[in-house]
Amino acid sequence: MTNQNILPDPRNIRLAVREKYGNYVSQNQYQTKGGCCGQKGGCCDQNDVIPLSSIQNLYESSDVMNLPEDITSLSLGCGDPVALASLQPGETVLDLGSGGGIDCFLAARRVGESGLVIGVDMTPDMIEKARENREKIGAANVEFRLGEIEHLPVADNNVDVIISNCVINLSPDKPQVFREAFRVLKPGGRLSVSDIVTAGELPENIQRSLTAWAGCIAGAMEVKKYKAAIEAAGFIDVQITPVYWDEAGIDAALTELGPVAGFLDSSSFTKDAIYKSIFSAKVRAKKPTE
Repeated sequence: MTNQNILPDPRNIRLAVREKYGNYVSQNQYQTKGGCCGQKGGCCDQNDVIPLSSIQNLYESSDVMNLPEDITSLSLGCGDPVALASLQPGETVLDLGSGGGIDCFLAARRVGESGLVIGVDMTPDMIEKARENREKIGAANVEFRLGEIEHLPVADNNVDVIISNCVINLSPDKPQVFREAFRVLKPGGRLSVSDIVTAGELPENIQRSLTAWAGCIAGAMEVKKYKAAIEAAGFIDVQITPVYWDEAGIDAALTELGPVAGFLDSSSFTKDAIYKSIFSAKVRAKKPTE
């Protein structure tokens, strides 16, 4: 069982995550890097350059191929929450951890001019870049707000659908994220996210590592606890469908951790155990109607 005392200070986790994702913008990395479960590298892997066609593997819609490279280059996700959400024209959508805006812009096409998409991100550089991208493509039904997903800058009962793509695992307080999601959803609203979870607890060495937190590994929550946290927030009909990583992706993610992952060579927790314990998931849930 996870011992909360071994985890880094939540403030330090947020700083590490904010710094790492801010670097994607400030360093002008306009070639797409691996998403959390991309074919090469883990979330945030900065060593392998992946062709745009690899991003298509995460998305069911070909619309992603029609977005400018400035947008697709900041795709760091592990799935396609837009397709998962089955969005309808006129709906209001909230994206938790919207980054450069790729999922917001795809969602905007689904909800149309009568709908609205709100992206929330805690990294100022990402918000600035996303707003530039919005102007570039003329997405009038999209807006971006600076804020933390544990404290959403959104009114109560205001949103039809919440999406998120490989972001909730980065939060040091996931139960609070789900409580906030429940608060801002309208009665009958839907939660549809892609995220990283685990089968069993990760070793303490990884859980303590800020590098591993920013790399979408250390913060991955045990899947049964993840589901329980969603239900505790008030959601019903919670469904979690696993989508397992390939071994090459996990190897690249562990390589990025450097010395943190070195203990695997002499530990009973082997790479084979890692392969079986970390996976992305399609997550669906509903807020009850009143």
